[in-house]
Amino acid sequence: MNNFIILTTIYLLGVCLMLIFNELSYRWFNIKGEFTRKFAHFVTCIATIPLVYIFNSHWYVLILASIFFIALMISQFTHQLGSINDVTRKSYGGLLLPVIIYIVFYISWKTENKFLYILPMIILGVCDPMAAILGMHAEKNNGEIILFGIKTGKSYVGSFAFFIFSFIISIMALYFTSPTFDFKSLWLSLLIAFVSMIAEMISWRGSDNLTIPLSVVLVLILFQ
Repeated sequence: MNNFIILTTIYLLGVCLMLIFNELSYRWFNIKGEFTRKFAHFVTCIATIPLVYIFNSHWYVLILASIFFIALMISQFTHQLGSINDVTRKSYGGLLLPVIIYIVFYISWKTENKFLYILPMIILGVCDPMAAILGMHAEKNNGEIILFGIKTGKSYVGSFAFFIFSFIISIMALYFTSPTFDFKSLWLSLLIAFVSMIAEMISWRGSDNLTIPLSVVLVLILFQ
C-alpha cells in the first residue's frame, strides 16, 4: 500500500515538473502554444505507459487522472498554463486526455491485457502530434480534407503522416509482442493505422484524444 502511495506521489510530481518546464519554455523562449501543447501531450502519453506495470488496481490511476483533470480544468477557467491553453481553436483535448488514460487503463486492467493500453497510448502520444506539426507546416501538395461536403479541419499531409507513423508503431509493437510475425500482423497493423487515422480525421475540438485510443482498442479486441 505504501509503495503505491509513493509511486502515485512520484507520478504527480513528475507531471508537475513537466508542466512547469513546459510553461517556462513557453514564457521565456516565446515558443508557440501549439508546440508546447503537443510536447506536453507527447510526454504525458509516453510517461503513463509504465502505469500498467506499476499499478495492479485501476483506483490509483483514477486518482491520478482525476487530479490531472481538475488541475487542467482550473487552468482553463483561470486562463493559466498558456503552454497548454494558448491555442486559437476551441479544444477540449487537454481535459479529455486524463479521461482516456483512465478509460483505456481500466479496459486493459479488466481484460488483463497490458497491450490494450500500451499501443493506443503510444499511437496517441506520437502520431497525433506528428500529424498536427507536419500538417501545419507542409505547404506544397497539401489541402484540407472534405468529407461529404463537410470540412474536417485536417490536412492530407497530416492524415497521411498519421497513417504512416501509426502503421510503423503498430507493426513494430506486434513484432515484439507476438510469438510469430505473419501476414495477420501485417494486415492488423494496416487496419489499426487506417481506423485510427479515420478516427483522428473525423474528430473535432480535441475529441481525437478520446477517439484515437478507443478505435485502436476496438480493433485489437475484435481482431487480435
